[in-house]
Amino acid sequence: MENLHYTRRTPNESLCLELIMNNRNLSRADLATMTGLTKATVSVIVKKLIEDYLVLETGIGSSSNAGGRKPIILKYNGKAGLSISIDVGYNYINALLTYLDGEEVSIFQKKPITLDEETIKKYFAEIFTSFNEILPKTNYGVIGVVLAIHGPVYNGDIIFTPHHNLEQISFRQIAEELSDYPVYLENEANLSALGEYTFTSDSSSLISINMHSGIGAGIVQNGELQVGSHGFAGEIGHQIVVMNGEKCPCGNHGCLEMYAANKVCFEKFAQIKSMDYVNSVILREYYQNNDPDAVQVVKENCQYLSIGINNLIAHYDPEVIVLNSSLYREIPDMIQQLKGSLKNRFSNKVIVRNSSLNDKATLLGGLVLNLQHFLDVERVKLIG
Repeated sequence: MENLHYTRRTPNESLCLELIMNNRNLSRADLATMTGLTKATVSVIVKKLIEDYLVLETGIGSSSNAGGRKPIILKYNGKAGLSISIDVGYNYINALLTYLDGEEVSIFQKKPITLDEETIKKYFAEIFTSFNEILPKTNYGVIGVVLAIHGPVYNGDIIFTPHHNLEQISFRQIAEELSDYPVYLENEANLSALGEYTFTSDSSSLISINMHSGIGAGIVQNGELQVGSHGFAGEIGHQIVVMNGEKCPCGNHGCLEMYAANKVCFEKFAQIKSMDYVNSVILREYYQNNDPDAVQVVKENCQYLSIGINNLIAHYDPEVIVLNSSLYREIPDMIQQLKGSLKNRFSNKVIVRNSSLNDKATLLGGLVLNLQHFLDVERVKLIG
């Protein structure tokens, strides 16, 4: 039974499905207790979710102290369908095909590339062709495609892309012409935060900071993205950290990402050393050899970024801040330097760490967004 027609859930069905997805070893009785619904209503809902291949009966749990029939355990069926995520970076395109539980089926990576409409059409076509050739058989097939954009996105529309002038490219139209799947657009830092929240953290409040050509933060509270009134929430790269500083494409002067973005860091070190190209691996080699220029560039990066993080903590009071940066992954010492600059009382209990998902955080966040649309669920936790 493949590519079943999917119908919208009732609120109670969505609630039960969300609880089954986010908790292990739940029975029908547990669902009734947690939702306040009658056992009869829960049984009807679970029967439908099983018939729709979204829930499986996986085993028998322990009986209560009072004895009686042992409960049947329910499990989310993460193999009922597939998801495609595409991350369009400043000099790369990555794509991921997964099952609905995050298990990887295939990955596509192209770097370095120059982004323009023809290049995007070329690689999008290659992505869909290669993925469609290997699609495993599932009940629902591909439930959607999420495109991660490195710039503010609001209600599925690109507002602007500060460093690449990509807002004129019809990403959605290109993807829709190449596939029959629903297509969604979202900011890449927001997706990264969804990926981290869902797959790596038990916390209810998490911020993911993505550092590439710019700096953006995705803010998740209780499973919901905080995007603001106009889609600009989390654009921490455009905090002013230097009065009358360098002009930023956003229109301000002295923005954080003009001093602390990966791309700026690499370009600064390349200029100091008269090199044509620098990346995180090259800078790491110099840093590990105690090159004074590398040590200074790294130190300045940590100092500037700490200003942005201090501001985030003061505004949002998160439980966890996750850094998604090739530079901080290659030079783990930078995390300790960064923490050394977070000395105020507000930051004492905040966990600051590197991402364990790395480049896949944004792509897995795309899966989460697809699930939210397809299953009518709000909060998704698929840890372990």
